[in-house]
Amino acid sequence: MAQAPVDSTLIADAIDKALAGEALSASDGYALMRATGAQLANVMRVASELSESVRPHRRVTYSRKLFLPLTNMCRDRCGYCTFVKGPNQKGVHTMTPEEVVEVARKGAELGCKEALISLGDHPELRHPEMQQTLHDLGYGSTPEYVAAISELVFRETGLLPHTNCGTLDSAEMASIAEWNASMGIMLESTSMRLHEPGGAHYGTVTKEPAMRIATLETAGELGVAVTTGILIGIGETLDERVDSLLAIRDVHDRYCNIQEVIIQNFRAKTSTRMKKAHEPSTVDMLRTLAVGRLLLGAGMNIQAPPNLNSEGAGAYLLAGINDWGGVSPLTKDFINPEAAWPEISQLRELTAEAGYELRERTVLYPEYIVHGWKLAAPLAERLAEMTESDGYVRPELEWVN
Repeated sequence: MAQAPVDSTLIADAIDKALAGEALSASDGYALMRATGAQLANVMRVASELSESVRPHRRVTYSRKLFLPLTNMCRDRCGYCTFVKGPNQKGVHTMTPEEVVEVARKGAELGCKEALISLGDHPELRHPEMQQTLHDLGYGSTPEYVAAISELVFRETGLLPHTNCGTLDSAEMASIAEWNASMGIMLESTSMRLHEPGGAHYGTVTKEPAMRIATLETAGELGVAVTTGILIGIGETLDERVDSLLAIRDVHDRYCNIQEVIIQNFRAKTSTRMKKAHEPSTVDMLRTLAVGRLLLGAGMNIQAPPNLNSEGAGAYLLAGINDWGGVSPLTKDFINPEAAWPEISQLRELTAEAGYELRERTVLYPEYIVHGWKLAAPLAERLAEMTESDGYVRPELEWVN
């Protein structure tokens, strides 16, 4: 992505503010996003320094997880998605409780601590077939089923659920959160241009920014620790990336419940409307990660998935990230099935090459555990069994591969 020149003084001033711990403005972010050459290298250096200023142990984390695609039906149709299937398409499936428990038990045997429950947003509102499936299972809605599955997974396996199921109202979220150590919803972008004909979010319902931000706010009001983030390369501008990151920062400033921000690169898939769209380069990712660190501050956990850039992900550690996200020894990345997870041993070597130590975390970040984030008693007790006093997974429970 070619960059227009920007006044170097604006970049220098923004860097000084970040180093002083001041909150950067939108205009600061716009300038930083246009840094090139030595300026960009300096932005990355400062991003790395900021991250290390609150993490002197130089630890980079990951979560050993299994992926439970509870249903791949959804009421949305995004221009880049291959996960979602219609009721008459090949591969459409809703997992039964028995299927869920079978996979979860295998994951627990392989040392997984997290059960990532991922699914389409309220598919029963679009598909009568999903309404019937839920009825046959004994549930009135997808969120009701998710809540029950979360409890089932925890009770049967001891895995800690982390659910991503789209937009939720307060009652829906409260019922699911009771059995989830954390939850997630990607903001993706605040750009309404992406909802216009031809845009990545054209024809969707729940990708409207206001709805996603409202769900993050609901989580804040309920005291639910959440993961969110942006998806870059789907047609947004550099300024819109900044706007999206600042929208996330605004929610966190008010509720202090956003435990991690994912900055994820778009991957083109042949069977989608965006099959010919350009994927972000490694440099574009580095720029966005570094600016994300400066905008979100030293303390925010920033994640970038290593499987979506197997050749260049190691450089992300030089741009201020401190987490690799979930990595599974059992299940594929159902959202990006073409991108295999790295082996933990490979990830450890990649992390060490940049001068950092790889440590396993649970679905709830160490600082949230140390500071006593409020959870239902069974979840809190399970976390205590898994972790040391610093909130990281006990070394005897970590797997090296």
